[in-house]
Amino acid sequence: MQAKPNKKPTRSQTRSAARQLTMQAVYQWQLNGNSMQQVELQMRAALPDDKLEGDEDISNVLKVADLAYFHQLTQGIAQQEAELDASFEGFLDRRLQDLDPIELAILRLGAYELKERLDVPYRVVINEGVELAKSFGATASHKFINGILDKLAQQLRQIEIQAQQKKRS
Repeated sequence: MQAKPNKKPTRSQTRSAARQLTMQAVYQWQLNGNSMQQVELQMRAALPDDKLEGDEDISNVLKVADLAYFHQLTQGIAQQEAELDASFEGFLDRRLQDLDPIELAILRLGAYELKERLDVPYRVVINEGVELAKSFGATASHKFINGILDKLAQQLRQIEIQAQQKKRS
């Protein structure tokens, strides 16, 4: 997510960085039981860690991230947790409680964006979820994430998908 030195990050880079922070915040929130506000404040206060490289160091990601978007995502996911979970639970091949916490965080993020951020194309939401899964998830989790978000997009963004199909015809 890092921009080149002395070069302003693109909107795509700032949004990707915000999604990475959101996924990490949701992961922490799921595991430690603190309020999402507390988790967000802890992340925003992260100090540089010389032992970590680039995107692994939250302080570096914070420099690039769209922090307003990060805030909107984290707070929206926390407020709509049950509704978001219900939106994709029917597509799962296991119980929600049996999901890997990283996969659950990515699915909640993707579900929120598909539902609430109609300005973000569904393909971008799916791709960002897949990229997060490749970077942070288990070996094949990106395939799982892709399948679930694709099915959810077909449910929530049917008009957008049909418009895309008409363009190709």
